[in-house]
Amino acid sequence: MSANEVQALIREGVPMAGDIGFTVEEVRDGFARAVVPFATNFVRPGGTLSGPLQMALADATMYAAILASLGKVEMAVTSNLNINFLQKPAPADLVAEAVVLRMGRRLAFCEVRLLSGEEERLVAHVTGSYALPA
Repeated sequence: MSANEVQALIREGVPMAGDIGFTVEEVRDGFARAVVPFATNFVRPGGTLSGPLQMALADATMYAAILASLGKVEMAVTSNLNINFLQKPAPADLVAEAVVLRMGRRLAFCEVRLLSGEEERLVAHVTGSYALPA
């Protein structure tokens, strides 16, 4: 699947992805890179981007990497997501790079790096798994 096809499938199945401007920039087998453009309504007190926004981007990018690997598996669902917030994101676009670490028959395990600012500094580290349809 192409980046545009993956993005369209995600936005169709998860309308919130369109609401936050989720855009898939690149996909290849076992990898996806996506971005959410900065918006002032994503900023929480203290000037940081909200945790739910960061988790949504990470989760959707894991899904994009799985779709890029397996094709149209719409019923793949998140079974676990763990996030470590490392530092405050800049008031800028938020980028996610997801890698599939292991693709099993029933579970896929992924890792995501959330990056912020022009220098794309690491702001959060995410691991997660997806349950795959039979």
